[in-house]
Amino acid sequence: MLTVDDDLSGPEVADLVGYHMREMRAHSPEPSRHSLDLTSLRTPEIAWWTVWDGHSLMGCAALREVDSGHGEIKSQRTAPEHLRKGVAKALLSHIIGVARDRGYIRLGLETGSGPAFDPALALYRRFGFKDGEMFGDYRPDPFLRFMHLDL
Repeated sequence: MLTVDDDLSGPEVADLVGYHMREMRAHSPEPSRHSLDLTSLRTPEIAWWTVWDGHSLMGCAALREVDSGHGEIKSQRTAPEHLRKGVAKALLSHIIGVARDRGYIRLGLETGSGPAFDPALALYRRFGFKDGEMFGDYRPDPFLRFMHLDL
């Protein structure tokens, strides 16, 4: 398993981000959906990583700088054929390390609620994330969950 900085240009990445967007549409109501498409992910404040097994894309995730001390995890997704292989754990470990290297004091994320989000919530809790307050430009929404990790 190899984690690499990625420029979002490969067709495998486009396919996985497209899958992520379809899954978010299937499990999140429209006003509660904050997933980013390829164009939205290609901004200077977002760093993007992918995990590979040879030529097979296993997963992806992004880190958005909210401000100089706060990062936000975005678009974390494991390819369906690579579930339960430690991909999400590897990506989350990598992002936490980058956030610490950048000097962030806090790492946050926004996710949904309901059964489709339970595995992600469990993973974040295993890493020490706690339920917390809304941040950034988000608006109050009963479907959304916010989690934070003090670094």
